[in-house]
Amino acid sequence: MAADAHAPTASEYIVHHLQHLQNIKQKSIIDFSVVNFDSVIVSVTIGVLGLFFLWLGARTATSGVPGRFQAAVELLVEMVDNQAKANIHNAESRKFIAPLALTVFVWIFLMNAMDLLPVDLLPAIWAQIYGAAGHDPHHAYLRVVPTADLSTTLGLSSAVLVLCLIYSVKIKGLGGWAHELVTAPFGTSKNPVFALILGVVNLLMQIIEYVAKTVSHGMRLFGNMYAGELVFMLIALMGGAAAMSLSGVLLPVGHIIAGSIWAIFHILIITLQAFIFMMLTLIYLGQAHEAH
Repeated sequence: MAADAHAPTASEYIVHHLQHLQNIKQKSIIDFSVVNFDSVIVSVTIGVLGLFFLWLGARTATSGVPGRFQAAVELLVEMVDNQAKANIHNAESRKFIAPLALTVFVWIFLMNAMDLLPVDLLPAIWAQIYGAAGHDPHHAYLRVVPTADLSTTLGLSSAVLVLCLIYSVKIKGLGGWAHELVTAPFGTSKNPVFALILGVVNLLMQIIEYVAKTVSHGMRLFGNMYAGELVFMLIALMGGAAAMSLSGVLLPVGHIIAGSIWAIFHILIITLQAFIFMMLTLIYLGQAHEAH
């Protein structure tokens, strides 16, 4: 069977799948006027579903022998609570931070899990809807893994940064936190000139630390999920090559085997990345409670 003349090349296929559903065409690398609607819609939908399942687990909980779903939810809640107690020693703060950490873990896990769906499933459905509306289906862009979008992961890490600043002021007071910014990590001096120099250096180091933690927090999750998404696309290309060429007799078998192995391995990745993001959130918020 001859290849379809209109079939996209491998690079065109990947580039198409890496395009976001946006309000306008992005003109630069950093453009704050661009909204990735697919990331927003999928993340909000997944977040609502996650809250629903947690609510369902709480609503159906019994004091007797728990079912499998209740047992799984209880194990998850206990795990998060133990990690919160280990990092947040303020019991009053844990009333907000522990549920926050649970929400972060479940939400990021579910967003990561969108990577386990067939690569072309939701984009193909969206292309049909887009084409039925009178548009060119080849321009129907859709990415279904919100955590493979840098704006999503940096948005999450920036929210953690804001919480760290809020708790720094709440726990230490505005004056205490301001004093910490200009005295840690190198201390201060009784000499006014040296004190001024050390204050500037300390402040710069504190700013660099906050920025570095926030960027690395978001980039770590983004990098792993983006790489996983690319691997699934490459595996999908094996199936596409098999469909367009009789010479690729073994490609369908390789496509199924490679896809299955990577999907099983990817379950560990998506869980680990959600756990790491949650743990870093607890660690950073715990540091906000500590005095240098």
